[in-house]
Amino acid sequence: MYEVAVLALPSVIGFELGLPHKFLGSAVGADGRPLYRVRTASLDGGPVRTSAEYTVLPDHDAAILREADTVVIPGVSDHPAVRRGELADELAAALAGLDARLVSICTGAFVLAAAGRLDGRRATTHWMYAEHFRRLFPRVELDPDVLYVDEGDVLTSAGNAAGIDLLLHLVRRDHGAAVAARVARRSVVAPWREGGQSQFAEPLPEPRGSSTAATQAWALEHLTEPLTVADLAAHARTSVRTFTRRFRRETGQSPAQWLIGRRVERARQLLEETDLPVERVAAEAGFGTTASLRQHLHAAIGVAPLAYRRTYRGDRAG
Repeated sequence: MYEVAVLALPSVIGFELGLPHKFLGSAVGADGRPLYRVRTASLDGGPVRTSAEYTVLPDHDAAILREADTVVIPGVSDHPAVRRGELADELAAALAGLDARLVSICTGAFVLAAAGRLDGRRATTHWMYAEHFRRLFPRVELDPDVLYVDEGDVLTSAGNAAGIDLLLHLVRRDHGAAVAARVARRSVVAPWREGGQSQFAEPLPEPRGSSTAATQAWALEHLTEPLTVADLAAHARTSVRTFTRRFRRETGQSPAQWLIGRRVERARQLLEETDLPVERVAAEAGFGTTASLRQHLHAAIGVAPLAYRRTYRGDRAG
C-alpha cells in the first residue's frame, strides 16, 4: 500500500483538497484491498481556512510527510504569498530531505517552486497564472500547454480537472491502466483526456496602439483570403523586412506565426459556436482544406476538429 500525504496550506482550494482521497483513496486491487492510504496534514496540525470560506481540521501535522511515498500539494488561492515570510521557510523545511515523490495540483506548483523543488525542471500550472509564475520562478522550465508534467519524482498539473488527470496517471503508472480505468469509471470521468490545456485557454488580447495594429485588424477581417507576409507589409506601406522586424518586436511572433494563431482562434470559435461542417470551418478560418485545419489545430492544441467540437458541444457535435 502506498502512503500518501496531502498537505493543506492556508487558502487551500477546497475542491482540490479532496481529489487525492477520491481518486487515490478509491483505487483497489483485484482482491478489493486499497492500494493507497491517503492522509491529510497541515504544517502544524492546526485548522486551515480554505478558499471556499470554510475551515478544515486535518488529523495530522507535517510529520507524516516523512512516512509518505507521495506528497500531494493542492492549489492555494493566495499562491504568490507562499514565497513571502515564514511560510516559504516552513515549506522548505517540511519538504527538505524527503524521499517521497512530490505532486502538485494547479497553483500548488507555486508551493513547490517556492520551496526550491522545481529549479531546473520542467513543470506546469494553470494557464492563467503562467506569466506570473515565470516572473516569480525564472529557473523553472514552465510548460503552460500541457495537462500535467511527469518528471519522475516531481509531478505537476494544470487546473482543477487536470489534477484528476494527473492522479489517474499516478494510478496508471503505479498499478496499470485497468486499475486507473476502474477508478475513472467509478467517478464518471474519462481515464485519459486528449490534448493539453491550450484547448481551454482564452485567446490573449492583441496589443493596441502599435505601429502594426491597423494591419492586424485588417488581417482579421480578411482571414478567409490566402494572406501572405507581403500582403501584410503592403497594407502597412512598408517593406517585408521592416514590417517583419516591427511585427516581431511588438507581438513576439513572426507575421506567419501570428496569422496561423489567428486562424486557429477563428476555427476554434466556429467549432464551438456554430454547426458549420468542418470543411466550411476550414474555409472560413483561411486554412483552405480540412487537412490543413486538422494539422494546425492539432499542432496548436493537440486535438482534431471534431474532438474539439465534442469537448465544447457534447452530443450536439456532428
